[in-house]
Amino acid sequence: MVTATKYDFCHVLKIFLSLRHKYYFSCMKKVIDHIKERKKTAFSFEILPPLKGNSINRIYDIIDKLKEFDPKYINITSHHSEFIEKINSDGTVGRVNIRKRPGSVAIASAIQYKYGITAVPHIICKGFTKEETEYALIDLNFLGVHDLLLLRGDVKNLETDINTSLYHNYASELQSQVNNFNRGIALDGSVFEGIDTPFSYGMACYPEKHEDAPSMESDIFYAKEKVRNGADYLVTQMFFDNAKYYLFVEKLRAEGVTVPIIPGIKPIVFVNQLAVLPKIFRSEIPDPLASELRKCKTDAEAVEAGVEWSVIQCKDLIKNGAPSIHFYTLMATESVRRIAREIY
Repeated sequence: MVTATKYDFCHVLKIFLSLRHKYYFSCMKKVIDHIKERKKTAFSFEILPPLKGNSINRIYDIIDKLKEFDPKYINITSHHSEFIEKINSDGTVGRVNIRKRPGSVAIASAIQYKYGITAVPHIICKGFTKEETEYALIDLNFLGVHDLLLLRGDVKNLETDINTSLYHNYASELQSQVNNFNRGIALDGSVFEGIDTPFSYGMACYPEKHEDAPSMESDIFYAKEKVRNGADYLVTQMFFDNAKYYLFVEKLRAEGVTVPIIPGIKPIVFVNQLAVLPKIFRSEIPDPLASELRKCKTDAEAVEAGVEWSVIQCKDLIKNGAPSIHFYTLMATESVRRIAREIY
């Protein structure tokens, strides 16, 4: 009798916790709702999953340092596996496929459950099959994570002869898959019962032109298409010159794009980023910032210059009504904390 009663209690407790879990996540606000309801420029940031073998506590440490500034949402990057060369026992060189970081699905769920902050996993098409994407959408929907950022993803260390029947080539194709999922249409065309909470998602835009775009006009066209096909907001690649952001927003508004366009900010923390960032991200360093960075003899000095510039940049964005400021925190968590203290 005691055992049966104990079993019944545990069973009821599990049901209660399951319902509580579903109710808790169903009440989680989406990114677009946070932005629409904001009383001031929202704060958000992006984190990089730890290398495999490392604890999730590394992510919690970053969040703990920044949660005092009331982040409305936290993005989690996704990374495909990479082909690397490896010397075999017979001396020949072979190639192996290695996944260096965990996926964003579990991390997003853990963040929402632990902190009650909206989590936004990145869903990328490069390096992930259409089927793997569908599995991720199923898991995220089940776990109560209903916000996404849809991206093409990095093409570095990817095989060049990717089968287009298995993989998406462009973020627009990934967008179509998510839209179909929201309508209850599976990858194989079969229809499943409609999901309670459709995914809301943002997509990327490029104030200084995507590296593969033939022109700025082409970039504007595709940004407009992303919104026309369902993106609730756009978030920019990092930039250091606010004038380029304002001009980009002006051009999109002239094309009838009304969704929030969220500026992405990356504090400089290394001297060599003066040369590296423009090369990798096509982000121009304005002359006043470049001049200060050239004076820096150490990375510690570059950090100070980066913080000072980002504070000025963010204050100007807030003054001019930016809906949210999204920080890229890779190697820059402490800088972001110092900047946030100045502006929030």
